[in-house]
Amino acid sequence: MGIFSGIFGGSKNGNGKEVSDIPWKPLNAIIQLEDIKKQSKIRPQIIFKHSTSCGISRMVLNMFKSGYGLEEGQMDFYFLDLLANRDVSHEVASVFGVMHQSPQLLIIKNGVVVVHDSHGSISDIKLEQYL
Repeated sequence: MGIFSGIFGGSKNGNGKEVSDIPWKPLNAIIQLEDIKKQSKIRPQIIFKHSTSCGISRMVLNMFKSGYGLEEGQMDFYFLDLLANRDVSHEVASVFGVMHQSPQLLIIKNGVVVVHDSHGSISDIKLEQYL
């Protein structure tokens, strides 16, 4: 179990193995946004904005994790804890031109947001379409 398993870890199957384990990277510095834009020219970048004090945000995060089925390396996944990193959240909105919401998912390709949504609509996004 990794450092983020309590927040980010997948559920366990009948054999005790992790399933739907998303390889999250913490997004906690504004300087990371430039790297996300650059890396989005190689493969899609995902930002999941989550409020750790919100039950709806927790529910949406769990729904997102349960629907995750990509192979490692197809996309990079960034987890933004809104309460701990408000400045980063505001900069995400500014840099990518997307009004802040929580929870919120952004998919970035070629330096721009190609799709974003919030709340329960996040689970309607089919990540495979953006590979």
